Amino acid sequence: MKILLAACNAKYIHSNPAVYDLRAYASRFKESILLGEYTINQTKDEVLKDIYRSGADVVCFSCYIWNISYIKDLIHDLKKILPGTAFWVGGPEVSFDAEKLLKELPQLAGVMVGEGEETFLELAAYYIEGKGTLEQIRGIAYRDGEEIRHNGWREIMDLSKVPFAYEKTEDFTNRIIYYESSRGCPFSCSYCLSSIDKKLRFRNLSLVKKELQFFLDRKVPQVKFVDRTFNCRHDHAMAIWKYIQEHDNGVTNFHFEISADLIREEELELMSHMRPGLIQLEIGVQSTNPETIQAIHRTMNLEKLKKSVARIKSYGNIHQHLDLIAGLPYEDYESFRNSFNDVYRMEPDQLQLGFLKVLKGSSMYQEAEKYQILYKDREPYEVLCTRWLSYKDILRLKMVESMVEVYYNSGQFQNTLNWMVSAWISPFDFYESLGEFYEEKGYGEISHSRIRRYEILLEFIREKTSFSESLASQYMVYDLYLREKLKKRPSFASDQKPYEKTIWNYRKVRQIPKTAHIEIFGEEQAVLFDYEHRNPLTNNAAAQVICLTEAEANKKR
Repeated sequence: MKILLAACNAKYIHSNPAVYDLRAYASRFKESILLGEYTINQTKDEVLKDIYRSGADVVCFSCYIWNISYIKDLIHDLKKILPGTAFWVGGPEVSFDAEKLLKELPQLAGVMVGEGEETFLELAAYYIEGKGTLEQIRGIAYRDGEEIRHNGWREIMDLSKVPFAYEKTEDFTNRIIYYESSRGCPFSCSYCLSSIDKKLRFRNLSLVKKELQFFLDRKVPQVKFVDRTFNCRHDHAMAIWKYIQEHDNGVTNFHFEISADLIREEELELMSHMRPGLIQLEIGVQSTNPETIQAIHRTMNLEKLKKSVARIKSYGNIHQHLDLIAGLPYEDYESFRNSFNDVYRMEPDQLQLGFLKVLKGSSMYQEAEKYQILYKDREPYEVLCTRWLSYKDILRLKMVESMVEVYYNSGQFQNTLNWMVSAWISPFDFYESLGEFYEEKGYGEISHSRIRRYEILLEFIREKTSFSESLASQYMVYDLYLREKLKKRPSFASDQKPYEKTIWNYRKVRQIPKTAHIEIFGEEQAVLFDYEHRNPLTNNAAAQVICLTEAEANKKR
C-alpha cells in the first residue's frame, strides 16, 4: 500500500510545507508514503504520467486558490486511468465547502478539513494497516456509498508536536523554504482565513532554533516564515531575530510578515545592526482609510506604522514590502488614491497593489452581499465591483497596478522615477497617466524588453510632459548602468567618443578593472559603476562620482 502526497506549486522555486508536515507527522509509515511536488506550469500529461508510474493506491492533493482548477482536471483524468485509486484533497481551498466539492467531483473519496496532521496520520493507518473506519476519523468529509458524511472539524493541535518537516529534504538549491513558528492570528481581518483560527499557538523556541540552524548550516537561500503576524508576541520574535543575527551565515535571507505598528524600540535597535539582506519584511497596510480599517475588523495605528517603516528604511539594510488591497468596504477610487499616495510616500522597496479575494470561509465571504461586493465565481474569487468601486474603476486600478509592477517594483527605474514623480501632482496620478498612455498606444498587451520600457517612458515624457528629454535620458542611462554593464548602448544614450581617451587614461592610472564602467553625464560629470561591489538589497552597482582630470594630471607628471 502506497500513499502519495501531491503538491502543485505556483512556481518551481516554491515548496509546499503542508505535504512535508503531513509526511513528517506520519513518519511511522515512511516506507509507504511518497511525496510528489509539481508546478501548475507543467503539462497535465507530465503530472499524470508521474502519478500513474508512482504506483500509489491513495493520492492526496494539497489545494489552494492557485491550483484547485488544475487539480480538479487532474483528478478527472486520473480516475479514468487509475480507477482503483482513492483520491483525497485537503487545504484551505476545499475545507469550507467539502460536501459541495464531493457532490461536484464523484471521483473523490474524501476531503480532509482544517489542520491535517492528526487526520492524515489516522487516514494513513486506515489505508495501510486497515485500522478503524472512516466514520471514526475526525476532520474528514467522505463518500459512504451514495451518501456524503462529514465528521466535523478536528480540535487544533499543539504546534510543537509536529516533527521538523524538512529533515529528509536534500536539495535546497534555488528553492524557497516555507517555515512556521506559529499558527493562527490574534487579529480578525475579515478578508483573511487566518482570522478564523482564534487559537494562536507558538512552536517551542528550542525546536525553532534547532530547525533554523538546519537551514543556516545548509545555506538555504531564503526561509519564508508563514506566521500570519510574526511579531505579535514580542519575546518570541526577539528570540528568533537575535538567533539568526548571532548565527548569520552571510547567505540566508529570512522573510517575515509583520505588523509594523507593533514593533518595539528593542526590536528596532536589533534590526539596525543586522547584515544587509539578512531579513526582509512584508507589512500589510491594506488601506489608510479609517472607516475601511474599522469595517474589515483590522487593528492598526497608522502613525506608528509610518514611523516604524521610516526608521527601518533609515538603516538601509532591510527590504520592506508594503501591501494595499483594492475593493475593500468604504474605499472608493479617490479613497484608494489617497491610500496609495500615503503608502508610496513611505518609500517601500516594493508596493504591492492587490485586489480583494473573497475567500470561502472568511468573514468577507459572509458580508459580500452587505457591501454589494461582486466577485469572480472561479478562483481566485477576485473582486469585480463593490458599492464604492465600479468595474470601470477596477480596470483603471489594474492599469495603475501594471505600471507600478513594471516601473516601481522592478527597481530598474529608481532615479528616473524619483525625478519624475516628485514633479507630478501625486504618485498615484503619475502611474495613472503613464497607464493611460500605455493604453492609448496599445502597449499594454505587448511584452516589452527592458530597453523598450525605457524608450516608452521617454516617449511618454516627450508627448505628455514638459520635462527635459535630455535630462530624462541621463537619468535613464544612469539607472541602466546601475544594473549592468550594457553590451549595446541604448539609442537615447549620449555619445561618449569625445571622452574615450580621457577615460582610458583614468582606467590605466587607477587600474580600473574591465568589469567596471565609466559614463560621462551632462556637464562632463563622470560616474564609475563598480559591478564587483553591489548593494545587497537592490543588486545595484556601487556608483561613485570621479574626477577624470586627475588622470590627465598624473599622466603629465
